[in-house]
Amino acid sequence: MNSIRQRVLGGIFLGLLFSLSACSSPTQTAQSDAILKLNIGANPSFLNPVLMTDSASSSVVGLVFDGLFKRNEDLDMEKELVKSYSVSKDGLTYTFRLRKGVKWHDGHPFTAEDVNYTFDVLLDPKTNTVRRGHFIINGNPIIFKVIDTHTIQATLPQPFAPFIATLDMGILPKHLLEGKDINTADFNRHPIGTGPFIFKDWKSGQFVTLKKNPHYFKGAPKLDGILMKIIPDPNTALMALQKNELDAAGIPAKDVPKIEKISYLDIYKYSRLNYSYIGLNVKKPPFDNLILRQAIDHAINKPAIIKSILKGYGEVAYIPSHPLSWAYPKSSDLVKHDYNPQTSETLIQSLGYKRHIKTNIYEKEGVPLSFTLIIAQGSPETQKMAQIIQQYLITSGIKMRIQVMEWSAFLKVIHSHQDPKPFDAVLLGWGFDITDPDDAYTSWHSSQYPKGGNFNGYQSAKADRLLEKGRVTISQKKRKKIYTEFFQTIGTDTPYIFLFHPQSITGIHKRVKGLSKPGPAGILTRIEQVYLED
Repeated sequence: MNSIRQRVLGGIFLGLLFSLSACSSPTQTAQSDAILKLNIGANPSFLNPVLMTDSASSSVVGLVFDGLFKRNEDLDMEKELVKSYSVSKDGLTYTFRLRKGVKWHDGHPFTAEDVNYTFDVLLDPKTNTVRRGHFIINGNPIIFKVIDTHTIQATLPQPFAPFIATLDMGILPKHLLEGKDINTADFNRHPIGTGPFIFKDWKSGQFVTLKKNPHYFKGAPKLDGILMKIIPDPNTALMALQKNELDAAGIPAKDVPKIEKISYLDIYKYSRLNYSYIGLNVKKPPFDNLILRQAIDHAINKPAIIKSILKGYGEVAYIPSHPLSWAYPKSSDLVKHDYNPQTSETLIQSLGYKRHIKTNIYEKEGVPLSFTLIIAQGSPETQKMAQIIQQYLITSGIKMRIQVMEWSAFLKVIHSHQDPKPFDAVLLGWGFDITDPDDAYTSWHSSQYPKGGNFNGYQSAKADRLLEKGRVTISQKKRKKIYTEFFQTIGTDTPYIFLFHPQSITGIHKRVKGLSKPGPAGILTRIEQVYLED
């Protein structure tokens, strides 16, 4: 919640350093070693760029693996494992010339076979990935072909405007994974990449450790290693920062005035390509009803939540995009269900609900209007936000139960292949893979349910058509019109209750040098240049 290199569930990511309980750490490394101490906020799931879906995994994966391209601090794509490339006149064939001399962490040479293998695995229907949709254009896959040891060609079935922007996903080593079940391979806990840091150890619920790659093709990192602690509670992480147990941590908004007075810390505040929301399971009651979804949207005072939880460090969200995106519509084109409890109750009553004389909860045919919101454990702020939402809804006659779940169990529910999935609603933050609006395809196209990123079951022929049209239209001006209509469709259909775009507030010890300029990509974008000053 970095470039952002991978899609993530939740609100924790390394590049943004937005940290969500104290835990034991490995034996302290000698002081002469330059070990950067960070917090990834939750236990990773898969340390595999094709499989991972959560931000904790992304934090590790982004340091161990390289992609063909990388998004820099200006959110522009720059070549990484690709040295140069050319595009055919019809825009359908991309020829990528790869860097020579790059090696995997086990010393094996990196070649075009690895790239070809990675995309073959990603496109294999047996692979449990939410990224497949980025490489299938209107039902037809992008075809990758090895030309020679360091040249690979990609043939598109149609022009695909965001193609380069999708190629920042980490590449996998064919020699280690070929012939194995990618979904269950031991590799997913012991990854080997070509990136600036080498995986060393992972103690579940406690830490992940990395050591520098002395043979990194961009030059050996200036850090000797990185200790990535797993501290879900942002308040505990903040205490660890003050005790010198972390070099960087997210600062809860309520603590900014206090931390600003600490001389040995710097505070960075910047926008994040992220939004927080309530995802409604539109495949089951009560959220299979559009009017009811809109009623709930009107019942929640989002500016008040921003003031209470974020202390003003955020802005109201209306759609699955960000105001920093070129595709973001002008305000007059946004569909807004602003806070209006009277409208909320009028909509509920229009469905035949009546307040129960004793409980004051709306009922219809003896069935109360109620649902369960699931949240991940570890963040007091998240729990407080859920409780605030609960109070707004009870005022409008809607009963919302809050269920706190352990992180891995939480992810299992979200990524269940059941139809409908086993939840009513979920409170989440979502970070963008790419700044291109095609990021929406894997979250909203009906083909991405139930095994893709469309986890709440949203289905709309109109939205599908617009998403399909947007990805094959090259003109940015025309694409903006297409995506404006798509965002209006989402705003009207209300499959999510969009809450806010939070700002990142990060505290970093002054001894940490070589940071990228603060911005949506984070402040550790060029991690190989980061060092610790004595």
